[in-house]
Amino acid sequence: MKGQKVHLRAVEPTDLPLLYEWENDPENWEVSHTMEPYSKALLEKFIETSAQGLYGNRQQRLMVVTNGTNETVGAIDIFDFDPQNRRAGIGILIDKKHRHNGFGLEAVELTKKYLFETVKLHQIYCNILIDNSYSLQLFQKAGFEICGKKKDWCQTENGWIDEYLLQIVRTTK
Repeated sequence: MKGQKVHLRAVEPTDLPLLYEWENDPENWEVSHTMEPYSKALLEKFIETSAQGLYGNRQQRLMVVTNGTNETVGAIDIFDFDPQNRRAGIGILIDKKHRHNGFGLEAVELTKKYLFETVKLHQIYCNILIDNSYSLQLFQKAGFEICGKKKDWCQTENGWIDEYLLQIVRTTK
């Protein structure tokens, strides 16, 4: 899956240092709903089981890689895969150093194309904290629409916060 700026690829064992850094950065925990650090051993097992793919795991992580420098700048997670109802959730992380370069939007668009055209999903959804304006703007640019708001959904350092549910439904059968 290749765009103008980035391409998506499967997780490789060489991604372990980056995954370890991202998963253990407390700044990412609020949006990923992480409560504790991940060990390298646990992440190694995650990488090993990733080979089972979307149908085997009901989830998949795709790495976001720049076309020019071949640098890994982020990851897209496909989760809650439901093949019977042809839907899944997605989430994205772009490394702090590489945000606001259009990598996220292109990665979401490539993931949409993969899920709609290859996996044949009917709909994709995402969950975004109400104060995460960058993610909200990103997913709305990609065609996702707010379809609900979950009140007091996540507890943060500053109290409870609402979370939006966004979805995009495939227009062709």
